Amino acid sequence: MEENNEEIAKAVSVFKKIEERLSQDIIGQDVLKRRLLTALLTSGHILLEGVPGLAKTRSINALAQSIDGSFKRVQFTPDLLPADLTGTEIYRPADGTFSIRKGPIFANFVLADEINRAPAKVQSALLEIMQEHQVTIGDNSLKVPEPFLVMATQNPVEQDGTYPLPEAQVDRFLMKVKVDYPSIEEETKILNLVSKENKSEKKGPVATLDDIEKAQNCLKSIYLDDRIKSYIVNIVAATRNPEDFGLKFGPLLQLGASPRASISLLLASKAEALLNGDSYVIPQNVKDVAYDILRHRVILSYEAEARGLDTEDIIKSILDGVEVP
Repeated sequence: MEENNEEIAKAVSVFKKIEERLSQDIIGQDVLKRRLLTALLTSGHILLEGVPGLAKTRSINALAQSIDGSFKRVQFTPDLLPADLTGTEIYRPADGTFSIRKGPIFANFVLADEINRAPAKVQSALLEIMQEHQVTIGDNSLKVPEPFLVMATQNPVEQDGTYPLPEAQVDRFLMKVKVDYPSIEEETKILNLVSKENKSEKKGPVATLDDIEKAQNCLKSIYLDDRIKSYIVNIVAATRNPEDFGLKFGPLLQLGASPRASISLLLASKAEALLNGDSYVIPQNVKDVAYDILRHRVILSYEAEARGLDTEDIIKSILDGVEVP
């Protein structure tokens, strides 16, 4: 137990340094920064939704710079092909052989900018890599670097020329985080940061890939009581059969969360506990991450939309209605 606590302390120290570095480059957006660290700890991927200019690209770029890892950005467009993302085989006439040219997906941190602007083939290629952590080019299966984190963004305002991700594909993301405008005070600080910033100045990493791998392994030692497991399962079950938990909004739900939501909620709760410096999960850890885990997995009916309700309202009702251990 003492050895586990020591490993947890080391992991917390590493992630505190990363968080401090992110705070130097990103003003505000505390939830976004926290969720990036959660995704990194759990080997998950994150979907960001927000209007342009809210530091989504800057955030993952800053995360990559704080760790000794590689970063690639892919701008998704309607004419993008799967090979533009994964890479392809190149024929060499001189010796009649094929060689593999790797695509931008072969990086530790990948930003899939405006993922809903690319057609289904490209979206499917990315989501397969997210799940399997490997790319198949011709007869070759190539592993992507570890750790591997994809941050995809989508603009909720513009819908022309977009290809919305199907529910089955969105479910592959650990979390969906909504990014909102900064406060007036934060925006003033942003102006001060930009006016002082030196674009040519590059800050060195504060953590190595080995540090991240050790922290990810440390997550397994975070204690999760059986009562907390039941609490997680009940929260997810309430999205499918709310009547079983005394909740009266059944007609407002078209589709509940899958078992993958329970797994994601478990992992994210453990990560939240570790980031707080704890060796065990408490119910509040589950509540803190529940919105981001369930937001994209709970599908509302037309009746709910007609009433002006959104998934946030339903998740709040579930967290208020399910008994806390």
